[in-house]
Amino acid sequence: MIDKLNIIQQRFNELSDLIIQPDIISDQKKYVQISREYKDLKEIVDKKNEYELLISNIEEAQDIVKNESDKEMIELANSELNTNKEKLDFLEEELKLMLIPKDPDDSKNVVMELRAGTGGDEASIFAGDLFRMYSKYSEKRGWKVNLVDLNEGTAGGFKEIIFEINGENVYGTLKYESGVHRVQRVPQTETQGRVHTSAATVMVLPEAEEFDVELNMQEVRIERTTSTGPGGQSVNTTYSAIKLHHEPTGIIVSCQDQKSQHKNLEKALKVLRTRLYELELNKKLQEDSEKRSLMVSSGDRSAKIRTYNYPQGRVTDHRINLTLYDLQNIINGDIEKLIEELKIAQNTELMKKENETF
Repeated sequence: MIDKLNIIQQRFNELSDLIIQPDIISDQKKYVQISREYKDLKEIVDKKNEYELLISNIEEAQDIVKNESDKEMIELANSELNTNKEKLDFLEEELKLMLIPKDPDDSKNVVMELRAGTGGDEASIFAGDLFRMYSKYSEKRGWKVNLVDLNEGTAGGFKEIIFEINGENVYGTLKYESGVHRVQRVPQTETQGRVHTSAATVMVLPEAEEFDVELNMQEVRIERTTSTGPGGQSVNTTYSAIKLHHEPTGIIVSCQDQKSQHKNLEKALKVLRTRLYELELNKKLQEDSEKRSLMVSSGDRSAKIRTYNYPQGRVTDHRINLTLYDLQNIINGDIEKLIEELKIAQNTELMKKENETF
């Protein structure tokens, strides 16, 4: 562990010099990358300094116990020694956790896509419930939600909805939400009171910045159309909606949220970059068997990850066998407990792998 900390200290010193260089400051891509790395390493270096100071205090107390003749001084030194040894154990665990390699995408904003699955109208209504859940959670965190595109359900909710969430460490927090979410409840249209099971698929993608993906606009066909669905007459009679066709991959992205064609194009390009970035990430994941084997963030969107059972008032996350009898608060955006437990589960797995190298 000490060797790793020394390497990090050396890299942090290099970054401290680089971050103030004029050529770095003038290069947006390099400056953003270096700033992020500097911020991440500073936390570890600060903790390392705290750890080293504690070791120094322990050695000083041990020296007093060994060489001091005054009983009162020895007693005080022993007391300090016991306290600091407990702190040292705790600090070591903290440092080991901090030394687990971070996902470089954790600090990114996200593009989320919710799609109604099996269950017809009830699945669309459930997709709407999930959108409100994530919107309320984002509001509590001080994050900003921006709509990109939607296709409303015939009985409410959404057949599909795409939106951005911007804020601090959004992907690192919400990445565990990708997968199939299942709801068990009595639909409003059900006259016999029978419980139905419906599902919605959640996709959480790290938002690609311009320098993450090289997008050749000659390979993108832009289609300008009138907006459909709800909206003022001025929206529906002007060619403000945008549809992008990426010829090499066949990816199609639509955006009709804004009255401005320029703003819709900007949002659609952001989503297209994100989808292309995801393709690259998936290639890397396939090459990385360790990541693929992780229980929590497998990236398998066909996997049933969570069930919301209304008759029993419970939410069960199947990846970690966690059941919480707090459905109403959870569906109203209080998902912090679920996310924290998923983070702990993943970090525990990663710690097991990392401990082999400490």
